Amino acid sequence: MDAVAATAQKEDTMTEYLISFNDEWVGEHTLEELQAKAKVLGPLIEDMTARGVLIFTGGLALDAPAYSVDASTGTPVFTDGPYVESKEHLGGIAVIDVDTAEEARMWAAKIAEACGWPQEVRPFMPHYERPGTPDDRGGSGSSQNS
Repeated sequence: MDAVAATAQKEDTMTEYLISFNDEWVGEHTLEELQAKAKVLGPLIEDMTARGVLIFTGGLALDAPAYSVDASTGTPVFTDGPYVESKEHLGGIAVIDVDTAEEARMWAAKIAEACGWPQEVRPFMPHYERPGTPDDRGGSGSSQNS
């Protein structure tokens, strides 16, 4: 099997996708403009929920503190940041569950149209590739139900 076929086969097993945007893509908006976008986005979120596509969605608070944790030395080290002033930072996400990458792109397009700014789509690793996690899709995970 060539690399393209392997990627296509792997893509068919990926059903969870992250749709996200960097806050720098949003630009400046008035409160009224954002409220108008929310009125358009609300029915879309309701539709995604009713269809069983939406797992989670949310925007990140820009004025809340952020922390980084590095445990590469064996002991977690906590530092403040990254900061909103940094070049790129995550603005919001949606996690969806669909059958194909084409569907994920279609939902990202609908979100982009409702928001008025670009969205990025990335598949999560299939459950079978996540070591030590429960797999509710028939694969083998290392967790056991009690």
